[in-house]
Amino acid sequence: MVRRLGRATIALWNSYDPNSFREAHRRVLARAGPLALAFDMNLATFGFPFPKDLATSQEIADWTATTTSIGEDGSYLKELAAKGRFQTFPYINKGLPPQLGELVLTTCNSATGKARTVDEVVGMLSSGRSVCLLFGTGPKGVPKELHEIAPNHLDITFGGHSLETCTALGAVAAVLAHKLRQA
Repeated sequence: MVRRLGRATIALWNSYDPNSFREAHRRVLARAGPLALAFDMNLATFGFPFPKDLATSQEIADWTATTTSIGEDGSYLKELAAKGRFQTFPYINKGLPPQLGELVLTTCNSATGKARTVDEVVGMLSSGRSVCLLFGTGPKGVPKELHEIAPNHLDITFGGHSLETCTALGAVAAVLAHKLRQA
């Protein structure tokens, strides 16, 4: 019998400039795309101020690729989009789209009763449940409302250490993927 794994989605919440696409947006996309592709995850963005004339995820990936040298000149993000594994969403306030999976907030400040271990998240994926790993992409992180509604909080460190966004992205993606292979 073949085991069906749930899908992990890396979700990036924009807490940089909501009106102008900046270098910080470009860099986090250029780094998250290769991670998602390498570790068989999807990628979603929330509130990124992409140019209005870009209508599809593929157009956004193609445009972003022309503006970066990171991630094989953006080719990994383009490949992810071509496979239908890159999505963009506006800001939301009442929860993330359910098709992305069960919300797992990545944070160094897990709330009492919501803290999950890496093994617990791997268990969710191993049992066929999809998860949406939410990362804040700027100094403000995710809004308080999302912190409160997220039923699962994951601290990848061994004790509440704050990591820079791209460091956290790499650590979470790699640890989950490798643990899944061992499960």
